[in-house]
Amino acid sequence: MSAQDILKTLESLGSESYRAILRKHGANDPVFGVKIEEMKKLLKAHKGNTALACDLFATGNYDAQYLAGLMANGKEMSKEQLQQWLATANCNAIRRYSVAWVATESSHVVELINEWGSSSQEDVAATAWATLISYVSVTPDQALDLPWLQRLLDFVQTTIHQQPNEVRSGMNSFVIALGSFVAPLHDAAVQAGKAIGTVSIDVGDTACKIPFAPDYIAKVAARGAIGKKRKEIKC
Repeated sequence: MSAQDILKTLESLGSESYRAILRKHGANDPVFGVKIEEMKKLLKAHKGNTALACDLFATGNYDAQYLAGLMANGKEMSKEQLQQWLATANCNAIRRYSVAWVATESSHVVELINEWGSSSQEDVAATAWATLISYVSVTPDQALDLPWLQRLLDFVQTTIHQQPNEVRSGMNSFVIALGSFVAPLHDAAVQAGKAIGTVSIDVGDTACKIPFAPDYIAKVAARGAIGKKRKEIKC
């Protein structure tokens, strides 16, 4: 199937009710409103087809870009392609999921986190934090640069409340991810979360709740799951 064939199929699977939900969470037109379980049925025959995924992403359609993130193998993507995905993403949700997923898979992941994180553009900087969260959630602790992560945690602790909305959200999630997935920095993340306190984030017209990092991390600890890595970041 070509990208246009898949786009037609996606259009047939969309619904107005789900489209409305996606729009509340920031999706921009064009958006069909296809549920993820329906996308995954399409994905089976094309998983790992990075060229087709890039063609889908280039359509600008929300659903096609989400499917592209599930489909592509980030290991096969150049830094230029990853930058292009960031620049042409439909909305923050696509940057937070599809773009962050493929960036995490790539050999350029740390370089991109540093580059994007230093941007003055809110959406770009927020993508860096989303990518970092994915990265620490799947990368073995022994392969992580722990001093670098500690420096980022210190930066979050001292600046989070002065950051733009999407960056604040990403930083708060990073504290949670660090405390949950990176065992050597668990205690430091909990202490930073306590020092930070409650983080105020505008979630728009949604029912999303912003977790208090130490409480969330404590729930992970209660399950005995501190340091347990994700097997898959794409969902």
